[in-house]
Amino acid sequence: MRYKIVYMGTPHYAREILATLIEAEDMEVGLVLTQPDRPVGRKKVLTPPPVKVLAEEHGITVLQPNRLTDDGIVEAIKSQDPDFIIVAAFGQLLPKSVLDIAPCINLHASLLPQYRGASPVQQSLLNGDKTTGVTSMLMEEGLDTGPMLEKIEFVIPQEMRLHALMEQLTHDACALTLSTVRNFRSITPQPQNEEEATLCKKIKKSDGEVDFSDAVTLYNKYRAFEGWPGVFAGNGTKFDDISLVESEKSHRAFELLGFEEESIIVGCSKGSVKIGTIQPASKKAVPAKVYCIGRGIKVGDPIL
Repeated sequence: MRYKIVYMGTPHYAREILATLIEAEDMEVGLVLTQPDRPVGRKKVLTPPPVKVLAEEHGITVLQPNRLTDDGIVEAIKSQDPDFIIVAAFGQLLPKSVLDIAPCINLHASLLPQYRGASPVQQSLLNGDKTTGVTSMLMEEGLDTGPMLEKIEFVIPQEMRLHALMEQLTHDACALTLSTVRNFRSITPQPQNEEEATLCKKIKKSDGEVDFSDAVTLYNKYRAFEGWPGVFAGNGTKFDDISLVESEKSHRAFELLGFEEESIIVGCSKGSVKIGTIQPASKKAVPAKVYCIGRGIKVGDPIL
């Protein structure tokens, strides 16, 4: 049997799931929906989503509606007569007119009902969770509220950061997509426990600001905000190559505790961290030791 699929998704995570569906001999993706092209970078170059690029490479029709209620969109999906509508990080809620066409399966990168919303992977790192995973679920009109179908759980190594965790969860989501579609008829959907539900919001640049009050919080922000927005002080100084030294001792926030090769040990009100590179606002990143020596900062001084 070949399953007829309409696919909805936008970023790299969704692209990899689409690639898995295209490669599977028992899946036939007839239509892809994704977000409109967006300006990217300082030069604001209009850039297509990764899902669109892949779909066009394989000759699959792509639609990019601002809203799924736009003229002709529901009709285009219905015309495919899909067995399933598969959704991954699409960026829009599905209206009832689409939900009624075929079973709509969402691949959400958390162990639902935990972390419904836009930033589940970052939230799991921010909270220092020991485990996370991917959940396939039947969609309804609420945000990530539908009955759960299958889960894959993953134990997070303490040093793992956003990009590596995202890669792991993307790999798991690809496997879960095929499993859920192929076994759909025999899966009993499980309702989510609303009392256990948590929400996560879209990440803002200001979320990356750190005050060195707690070493564990700072380190988890560094793990969660890899790439963007990164971690930085109130004056715009950015910090990179960070590791947790200890989490309990009391220090003055921003206090230079010592040097370790090209890195520095910096105190927080609770705990301390090692910092490898520092980038003052509007300047190049330099090894943290070079930064301190250049400014005459000695052990016991604040680094800012």
